Amino acid sequence: MTHDEIKAKVAEVLETALGCDEDEIVDDASLTADLGAESIDFLDIVFQLEKAFSTEAAPFKIDQGELFPEGIMDNPDWVQDGTITDQGMAMLSERMPHVDFSGFDGSVSKVGDLITVGALVSFVERKLQAAAA
Repeated sequence: MTHDEIKAKVAEVLETALGCDEDEIVDDASLTADLGAESIDFLDIVFQLEKAFSTEAAPFKIDQGELFPEGIMDNPDWVQDGTITDQGMAMLSERMPHVDFSGFDGSVSKVGDLITVGALVSFVERKLQAAAA
């Protein structure tokens, strides 16, 4: 699939899952801050992405914590006093290469704002490329 085809399918998923308008779905739009996604919406987005990108020959499966950060608050090595530690940032960067952490201040409450439309497109592209390799 081309970048534009992936982006179009991701946009359809977001329109369905979040009820947002097509013109709101731009690369730098944050799922939470700009498109109004809440934690429950992330489950629907994962389900819709799996459905949209699966084929009979190649199922598209997203593992827990692969797309969105999960469980970081449970590890005191990763979070202290509401701030992600250097070790936590290293873990997030490794687990979530599709997210741009540059300029991020480490505030746990702001992690969701980093998940953008462009990050979703990048995630799907990487996952499809890995499956094809």
